[in-house]
Amino acid sequence: MNTIRVGISEYTVSNTPDKLVTIGLGSCVGIAIYNADKKIGGLSHILLPDSSFFSTVDKPEKFADLAIPMMVEAIRKKSGAGKLVAKIAGGASMFVQDQESIVGGIGNKNIEAVIKVLGELGIPIIASHTGGNNGRTMSVNLENFEVTISTGNKEIVTL
Repeated sequence: MNTIRVGISEYTVSNTPDKLVTIGLGSCVGIAIYNADKKIGGLSHILLPDSSFFSTVDKPEKFADLAIPMMVEAIRKKSGAGKLVAKIAGGASMFVQDQESIVGGIGNKNIEAVIKVLGELGIPIIASHTGGNNGRTMSVNLENFEVTISTGNKEIVTL
């Protein structure tokens, strides 16, 4: 089994027996998408919700509205047809200003954007571990789509 690390503003698509891992999910959101029939999936680590606020986009993988469709296209290209499902993690409020904001901080905006894009693509979110104020590490086992979340306060959750 290879463990493939996915950095901030990146996504990777692979298949079993690989494991995909991303660290440093603070306000960022990790999106794992999986085709169970083919045991092919991807992991994206988005930094920002929406690219439309920027006049130029140098790295589309940074944005939920661009990265998720790109990753889904790559998964479908590799796996063909099949039902896709998602699990998400992250979107924490890492700063006091975020927690006190009426509209919520960037973490909440990232979560909302990910939910919106997945909904538009018809991909159900079957599990999530979002919000709070702790950073996370997200590991995706492509054999069975087991997602393990380790938080900054040493909590370990399996989705």
